Formats: sequence, structure tokens, C-alpha cells
Amino acid sequence: MNNPIDRRVAVALQSYTVLAVIAILIGAAVVPYAASVAEDDEQYVAVVNIDETISSSTSQDTVQELRELRSNESVEAVVLRISSPGGSAASSESMYLAVKRLSAEKPVYTSVDQYAASGAYYTAVPSDRIYVTPASLVGHVGVIGTAPSDGLSASATTGPDKAHRGMTRDQYYANLESMKRAFVGAVMTERGDRLNVSRETVAEASAYQGGRAVQTGYADEVGGLEAAIAGAAEEAGLSEYQVVYHNPADPQGIFLLSGGSGASGNATIAAEGAPYTYQGVDTVHFLMIYGTPENQQVIYNSTAQGGA
Repeated sequence: MNNPIDRRVAVALQSYTVLAVIAILIGAAVVPYAASVAEDDEQYVAVVNIDETISSSTSQDTVQELRELRSNESVEAVVLRISSPGGSAASSESMYLAVKRLSAEKPVYTSVDQYAASGAYYTAVPSDRIYVTPASLVGHVGVIGTAPSDGLSASATTGPDKAHRGMTRDQYYANLESMKRAFVGAVMTERGDRLNVSRETVAEASAYQGGRAVQTGYADEVGGLEAAIAGAAEEAGLSEYQVVYHNPADPQGIFLLSGGSGASGNATIAAEGAPYTYQGVDTVHFLMIYGTPENQQVIYNSTAQGGA
């Protein structure tokens, strides 16, 4: 080792060895740190506001929002904050299906503010749990069929069914029956093991407030939005999480509820061009909405027979 060249080689080898050891130590320290950063990525509970009358446009926005939340891996649970009297039957059904798909993959809880009635309750029933306040109103499982201004009466037409806007009177009532059965059937399917009332009682379209809603099984617990958020987070196994709020559809101000909180309250048209009135082609429109619109309608709440 007296050779200067050999000494320089030995020193270099020692230096490389020290550097390699340092690199290994740094790597050992960095890997757990990187893992902890990945584990500490924020997880979310998303609160989705449904506080408008359910129409084609508002339901499309909400369904799209629920679809995006379903595929968002950072969102571990969803809370529906509902304060809606319901709305279009077809749109309400699309909301129900969107919530059902979401609840199959993530915990979905509902917090009812003022009311979740008719189509809004249809939207809520696939939730894992429904929270209500003492003043919340839920239920009103029924269908309203709004007829054109002439009430399906005969008139000069080019075809036998033209006077009936594409359907006979019997078909009109058959459609009401079919949609009512679907609505009642969904409530029985989603909440049948928790309901303390019969299928026939559900079909009577009663609405229940607060503690009474819990007693009948229409809701699960008395509590506010924070309780629903905490429950959804616990269901998702979250100890630390962030809450993010979504308002996919702006309130339209089309229907106003009047007549108090009883089931006889009226929903009145607040603006011309509302989505449930048609100035051009007359059409029969079916609603799942709390109350009675002040145009010609049939309220259909008779007892359901058979399956949904």
C-alpha cells in the first residue's frame, strides 16, 4: 500500500462505500415518509344540496354531480341535504336511481331540512340512513297527474287519441297506477325492514314530521346536518376528513308551498313558463310533488295492489 496510486484507489473506494451507505440510509428514511404522505392524502365527505323543485334541468345537474362523486376516489361518503317538495315524476325517478347507484359504492346519508316530500323522498329512500329535525316533513308517497286545460275532453282532431294527448282516459289512470306502484315499491324495497306501517298505509301518501317520521320508519334518527356528516364519515371508516359542499342546481323558484305544513298545503305556480306548464304542445304531465298545483289535476293515492 506504499504505492501512491494504490492509496488513492483505496481512499476512493472508501468514499464510494460511505456514499452508498448514506444513500441507503436516506432511502430508508424517505420511503416511510413518502408512504406517510400518501396515507395522509385528504379524504372528503361531500354534502350535496337538493333544495329546489325537481325538474328535468335540476335533476340532470344533480345526477351528473352524483355520478362524478361516485367516481371520485377522494370522496369517501356523501350526505344529501334535502329541502324539496318534490317535482317531476320522471326526474324524481332518475334522481332515485342515481342515489341508488351511488349508495351501492359509498355510504350515502340524508339530512332533511324543511322537507323531503314526494319526489324528494323518492330521491332519499336509497340512503343508508335518513336524519330529520323535529320540524322536518317526510313522505307523501303519491303521484299527481296534471291534465291539459280541456281535461282530456273530446275535440276536433285528426286521430281518435289526439284529443287525449296520445292516451285514452283509461291509459291515463293506468299510467298513474303504474307510477304509484313504482314509487310505493321503491319505498318498501329500500326501507321495508325499517317501516312500522303497512304497504297500504304508505300508498295513502301521508307525510310525517320529526319524531313521528322516525317512529313510522320513514326516517332513522332525529339530528341535524352535522350528525348526518359524522354518521356518514363513521360508516366510511374516516377518523380525519374534510367536508366539501356542492350545490349542483340553483333554486328555480317555480313552486311555492303555501297552506302550512299539513298534507293539504298548496303548491302554486310562481312564474310563467314553469317546466310543468306547456304553452305549445299540450301534454299530460305527472308530478311527485307535495301539495296540489292550482291547475287541473288528479291526485292519485289509492291503495297499491300487487308488486311495484
